[in-house]
Amino acid sequence: MIETRLLYYFLAIAREQSVTKAAESLHISQSTLSKQMQDFERQIGKQLFIRGNRQITLTENGAYLRSRAQEIINLIDKTESGFHAGDSLVEGDLYFGCGETPAMDFITRIFQNLQSNYPGLKFHVYSGNADDVVERLEKGLLDMGLLLGPAQYEKYDYLPLKHTDAFGLLMPGDCPLAEKEVVDQEDLKDVPLILPAQSGTVVPDIHSLNVVATYNLIYNATFMVEHGMGCALCLENLLDLVPGRSLVFRPIDPPLKVEAYIVTKKYQTFSAAAKLFLERLKEELEEM
Repeated sequence: MIETRLLYYFLAIAREQSVTKAAESLHISQSTLSKQMQDFERQIGKQLFIRGNRQITLTENGAYLRSRAQEIINLIDKTESGFHAGDSLVEGDLYFGCGETPAMDFITRIFQNLQSNYPGLKFHVYSGNADDVVERLEKGLLDMGLLLGPAQYEKYDYLPLKHTDAFGLLMPGDCPLAEKEVVDQEDLKDVPLILPAQSGTVVPDIHSLNVVATYNLIYNATFMVEHGMGCALCLENLLDLVPGRSLVFRPIDPPLKVEAYIVTKKYQTFSAAAKLFLERLKEELEEM
């Protein structure tokens, strides 16, 4: 009989593609995990992994076991949840990473609703760009993250939020483009630009632009704009332009849009707080 513990170990290696990283996430030694998996392969009589120099991949048998193992774990989790369905006391910590996006208003409303019903829940929000959030997801420091743009990381599951953000141009008040109601994409070639660090998937023909600086969070970039270093590409509805600061925001045509996603590691085991949030989030999305 296969032990549930071994399925958790197997799924961790499949997710991390590394025994070392999987052992870190499971809080056990690498040697212990390696021996457990070797014994597991002998027990079922099948090779599950192709052990390369840099990463581990699954054999055909390993890929089959991954899908079945996840089904088993999900069933166990659902069964356990059923026993606790009548419990009103849910507590714990949710670690959430995100970039700067108006979509956080929607997410925060769910946080607030959960907090009202479950005072024992605590929410820890980390703000950073996509690279920062993914790095912390990799290290197991976050339960999930909110990312913008096309799905690009194969090791993750993406839940679309039905929310689209559009970029515009933030410029000094005396910039010639400030006289226009809408900035054409072609206009971007005529000004020094301050771009978000992950703009490569959003801005067409980026190599033809005069990029003078990059940023990961927009607030500090506003000072570069104010002091005449360039115009910043940033999301609309993100800045409250404070009176007295000579800054102007203009939309771009054709629009430069990005989709918002909740991103989680594949085959991840969630805490009670993370499970509750994802359940409530999916309910909200179904009603939209």
